[in-house]
Amino acid sequence: MHQHERRKIAFIEKALSVLWPKPKSELHYDTPFQLLVATIMAAQATDKKVNQLTPELFRIAPDPESMSRMDIEAIKTIIRQINYYNNKSKNLLAVSKLLVEKFGGQVPAEREALESLPGVGRKTANVVLGNAFGIPAMPVDTHVHRVSNRIGLCKTSKPEETEKALLKIIPESKLIDFHHYLLLHGRYTCKAKKPECSACPIREICDWEEKTL
Repeated sequence: MHQHERRKIAFIEKALSVLWPKPKSELHYDTPFQLLVATIMAAQATDKKVNQLTPELFRIAPDPESMSRMDIEAIKTIIRQINYYNNKSKNLLAVSKLLVEKFGGQVPAEREALESLPGVGRKTANVVLGNAFGIPAMPVDTHVHRVSNRIGLCKTSKPEETEKALLKIIPESKLIDFHHYLLLHGRYTCKAKKPECSACPIREICDWEEKTL
């Protein structure tokens, strides 16, 4: 790691840990299964909207066994307000059945097993590994991708490239918290359309040419 990158990472950690001393996912869940379900639902949807819908879903089906017995139309009715609810309903039902049949009703803590589940890609697997199991991972969503490139941690065009770049420069022990720092910063300050540069606590080390005073 270059000294420039090391300085940036230390600065970001110091500044953003003040705002979020114990950063965590904004999705509401009690178990790895509930986090997996919420994360599948959150694709192309906001955490806020998912959190509005999961209490009813988890009241009826808090675990894989109960969700695997649900009628797909019942799932659709509950999650109808989010994007791609038809496909997500199919995936939630299929995931629940597979967890019961292949994994003893438990969410596996291995990437390959997680990515074998319907609707679970690398980003979703990373979210579950990091948040549910404390396994170092760097999920890259639109916020993490945007912020990492704007502030100059990397110069990449695809989320997969961003993940690889961040894994090279962020110490493994800091990955989980750092993911949250970048995501929350992107969600609340370094926004896509109207970034609040004047209120940004890390603007000093930001390389973005379009940043405003």
